[in-house]
Amino acid sequence: MSSSRRISFAFGVLFLITFATSIPALALFQPVLDDPVGYVANGGSDNQIFFGAFLELLLIIANIGTAVVVYPVLKRENHILSLGYVTARIVESAFILVGILAVLSIVTLSQENAGGEEGAIAYALAALKDWTFILGPGWVVGWGNGLILGYLMYRSGLVPRGLAIFGLVGGPLIILSGTLVMFGVADLHGTVQGLATIPEFIWELGLGIYATVWGFKSSPILTADRNA
Repeated sequence: MSSSRRISFAFGVLFLITFATSIPALALFQPVLDDPVGYVANGGSDNQIFFGAFLELLLIIANIGTAVVVYPVLKRENHILSLGYVTARIVESAFILVGILAVLSIVTLSQENAGGEEGAIAYALAALKDWTFILGPGWVVGWGNGLILGYLMYRSGLVPRGLAIFGLVGGPLIILSGTLVMFGVADLHGTVQGLATIPEFIWELGLGIYATVWGFKSSPILTADRNA
């Protein structure tokens, strides 16, 4: 297996891992996010929440890994943007980490007696978790995975340009929908945000599958350094 094929395989597998961890984690967190006050008052399946947190920790590793493993290749296309992609992934992961801490703090509230304000604290922590989604996966991703990675893949030709266009279209839609949610024009996880996510979903899933199964297409940046 050539060096570029090893990189493309690792890159694709890590992208697929982000899907395998993020979607189940969100489902596992729902009992806390839907009714944080009730969860604290009546208890719940703490192990379920802990497993969701574990999946999101794996998500953070995979997120940063997608940017780090492909950096040696993409920097030949555009050093600044490839470094920007690494930075965007780190920022996104920082938001995810804050969300994990917020959810785990609600679990702690359910286990300890925090007094009469524990319901209000739980509600605030659940709101914090929602905001980490809005600003991280719901906004920063549009810049990192959408615009920056989409542009780099389109310019380099490492993947079919038709696929990369989904990133160039999906990125702005993610940014727009996240901004609308931020200002209260659209609902979090609502119809607008759901529809806006479709091109980005196709882009990221398609990229993960393509890089894993077929590897990168033949491109000058695979054989020679090139600064753009």
